[in-house]
Amino acid sequence: MSLARHYMDYNATAPLGAPARQAMLAALDLPGNASSIHSEGRAARAVIEKARAEVAGLVGVPAAQVTFTAGGTEAANTVLTPHVTIRNDSRPFDWLLMAAGEHPCVLQGHHFPADRVRIVPLTADGVLDLAALQQELDSLGEARAMLALQAANNETGVLQPVREAASLVQARNGILVCDAVQAAGRIDISAAALGADIIFVSGHKLGGPKGIGMLAFAAASTHISPALVRGGGQERGLRAGTENIAAIAGFGAAVVSALADREARMAEFRHWRERLESGLTAMFPDLVVFGAAASRLGNTSAFALADAPAETLLIALDLEGFAVSSGSACSSGKVQPSHVLAAMGVTGDLAKGALRVSLGSGNNLDDVDRFVQAFGKVANGIRARRKRAA
Repeated sequence: MSLARHYMDYNATAPLGAPARQAMLAALDLPGNASSIHSEGRAARAVIEKARAEVAGLVGVPAAQVTFTAGGTEAANTVLTPHVTIRNDSRPFDWLLMAAGEHPCVLQGHHFPADRVRIVPLTADGVLDLAALQQELDSLGEARAMLALQAANNETGVLQPVREAASLVQARNGILVCDAVQAAGRIDISAAALGADIIFVSGHKLGGPKGIGMLAFAAASTHISPALVRGGGQERGLRAGTENIAAIAGFGAAVVSALADREARMAEFRHWRERLESGLTAMFPDLVVFGAAASRLGNTSAFALADAPAETLLIALDLEGFAVSSGSACSSGKVQPSHVLAAMGVTGDLAKGALRVSLGSGNNLDDVDRFVQAFGKVANGIRARRKRAA
């Protein structure tokens, strides 16, 4: 009999939800190109614009201010450029400020010269250091700055002070670009709630298909030039190429589904996470939960034992039927030291042992209890082997 599988890696990707699948199948039957003016083309266009309105509801902006991309990484590469016109000011931005725990698509995907980039530190709890941000802004004088700050960290789930940071940056005629990929469908990421000028999201984190994302502008006057992907007039010139209608339709349907019961689901996940962490710390008093003192996404827990390497734990847990992660899934499948934990001051064996459990709609309380038991089994096994080898 095959071993039952327990998928607990929703921050890496969520399984495709039924609403998204149905919308995609319907869209795949449409023969037209959305840029064509005949009936078939208009039918395809209607599907795109319906999904655009649905996705716009996620961030609370008019649909015309949403641009579809191939995912969060492309959105970051598109918008993190000095050449963003906003509030009728077309002067290039002088500096890019980035929080130390940002996703690699932000840290590596921007278009600023290296000597025009500054990293703003995190506190030991994994939260952007607002005092350090203020000092950076003060040091820049009249120069214009763009701040890249995620809504929630993908590894720890720690929520970032986006609204407070936006107020500091905007007071200096700067803007805030928010990576809301992990937060979408889990907390309110509307432009009004975050105070961000530009927000980007990826569809596959909330039950939509992979390979689709979006960026949204809080102000209609915002413009990026030149576009990252050129060669056509699609997406009002911001993203050339024939639209992926099926993926766009699935994205829209996934957003509607995610928003329908967001608060109830996250409250349930938070209860499960607390049970997970209390079970693990009762079994291993030396286990460290990262960001425990900060506000976090209700579905995310990152933790470690200093004497249990993550790579060994991941393999052993997989053999027990559990799919979890050592952190970000965007590192070519490699278990690497976490730059997020390093920014929090976590180093050495503790950092090397970090695991992430991220819950979603396919989980239940039984999954949590079984995981605690499985983790205890494999971690105690590692400790026993080390003791014998000593």
